Amino acid sequence: MSADNQQGRLDMKKLSAGYIVGFVDGEGSFHVAVYQDPRMKVGVKFIPEFHVSQRESSRAVLDAFVPFLGCGYVKANHAKNPRDMTYVFVVRDREDLLKKIIPFFQKHLLQTEKANDFSLFANIVTKMANGHHLNKAGAKRLLKIAYRMNQNGRYRKKFHHI
Repeated sequence: MSADNQQGRLDMKKLSAGYIVGFVDGEGSFHVAVYQDPRMKVGVKFIPEFHVSQRESSRAVLDAFVPFLGCGYVKANHAKNPRDMTYVFVVRDREDLLKKIIPFFQKHLLQTEKANDFSLFANIVTKMANGHHLNKAGAKRLLKIAYRMNQNGRYRKKFHHI
């Protein structure tokens, strides 16, 4: 039986922490976007984001993440691309990341290489909560950490002038 059929039969009211962890190990991502922004004091903006993607046919599981984790939202992954039929559960709110997502994955451990990405992600979000992104030295440290995430930034556009 295919995984889609198994997900379709899942009772969304009976999600468990283990199911969420396994699902995130396979389909989730911890990411910190870094943008040049001249309005920011250090010229760089950090946007931490946790997301989980799934095809439209399995969107129900993403919808169930919202009440289970008590945060986030589900949206079309690439709304401007009519060929992309995927949806994504997204958490960007820093308070939700600090108070809900990070504690959840500290208690319920990831089993794949995503555990390392999560650790780096949690480090960045925590440092941001302490204002490290607001000065050049701290922003440079956060950037170095972000470049170590997601296969050592293999697909990341890099810049080096903070």
